[in-house]
Amino acid sequence: MNVALVRPGDNEDAPSTLRRAAGITSPYVLVAADPLAAVAAEWESMWEISDAPRRLDEFELRAGEVLASWRAGQFELPDYYLVLSEQAPPAAAPSVATPRPDFYLGPLRALRPHRVAVVAASETQAQAAGILTALGSLRHGRWWPPLPEVIDSARSFYPGLLAERPDGSSVPLLG
Repeated sequence: MNVALVRPGDNEDAPSTLRRAAGITSPYVLVAADPLAAVAAEWESMWEISDAPRRLDEFELRAGEVLASWRAGQFELPDYYLVLSEQAPPAAAPSVATPRPDFYLGPLRALRPHRVAVVAASETQAQAAGILTALGSLRHGRWWPPLPEVIDSARSFYPGLLAERPDGSSVPLLG
């Protein structure tokens, strides 16, 4: 009863879903829509190893679209990002294992570790229990920087740094 799940409606975009979710009075509102999803997908595709050229232009196009939407006041970033994963991200240094590039666990988590939580489980019941545990352990931290700073951070973030902070310390799982 303390957790509400909001899914996008038919033909509803992420900013509209977030606005609809803002009117819910439940203590926790999980929104299954992300205004940064297209930016995240293009950022991750830039790091795919293939014969095709990197798709920096697609990332910049999506970044421009989301920035225009944000500047028009169509959305604000959610309080927290809750990432569902089948495996916990490695806490070891990147030289031990280089994780798959992930926008949420990379640039976003590097900016605000307390605002990105990870639930590592593959079974539905384990995910539900992990979500409740994660919600109960969310810590306060600084709010997100303005979206242009988030995008700039993604432009300069190297995925090999996924398991390390800039000071060299490892990033905790539930930051």
